Amino acid sequence: MSKQFVEQNYVPHVAPVRERLKTSPALKALLDPNVDPALVEGFLIQLNSLGVYMTEPVDKWIRRAGEASVKMGLKDVGEKLITHAKHEEGHHLMMIEDTKNLVARWNSRRSPQLDVNALLSQTPTQAMVEYRKIHEDTIVGEMPAAQVAIEYEIENLSVVFAPGLMEQAKRVCGEDIMEAMSFVKEHAELDVGHTALNEVMLGKLLDQVPEKTAVIGKTGAQALDIYLRFMGDCVERAQQMIKPAAA
Repeated sequence: MSKQFVEQNYVPHVAPVRERLKTSPALKALLDPNVDPALVEGFLIQLNSLGVYMTEPVDKWIRRAGEASVKMGLKDVGEKLITHAKHEEGHHLMMIEDTKNLVARWNSRRSPQLDVNALLSQTPTQAMVEYRKIHEDTIVGEMPAAQVAIEYEIENLSVVFAPGLMEQAKRVCGEDIMEAMSFVKEHAELDVGHTALNEVMLGKLLDQVPEKTAVIGKTGAQALDIYLRFMGDCVERAQQMIKPAAA
């Protein structure tokens, strides 16, 4: 029943936002067959450098959501979240390393010359601030277990989007770009398993609290909307990076 229930009652909440992955002008520009390779490199630099702000707290969010879920009687889902939190520790360090490698690659062949520390200390965009807020609000809200929906949507995004991004990067930037894409590569692989686990957890959660399906669905949709806007921010900043070179 769980999988069918998820399809019929949860997915309608997130389907319109998922569709934007195919229709977003920013992401279409990124995956365009005739894209400027510098735009792809710039996007990867922004995704990793800005992404640290969003990724560093992830394991703590998941653990706290799990603990809050256990407290309200959702023991099974809560304990699974606590276990899953351990798998997310330190992932932001990959992003820092990828930023350094991508910037070194850029500086060896492109202008303007980039400063790693300046990139890593950029002011967060509105979407980045909202991404932190939705996690904090969910943890202290009426359904902390809705963290499962956030994980489901964001990790599924890796599964759906990352393979195409990697292919595009290799095609236009060269195979060696993969040496600076450890975060994207690892998540494209790992999140296949995580998404399957999240789907099972989500099904169990909706079985236990079917009356909270709308809250859980809206949380997943909101998180995905925020992340897609963040990716749009990365494309926009990448476009600004290549403007001086084009002038």
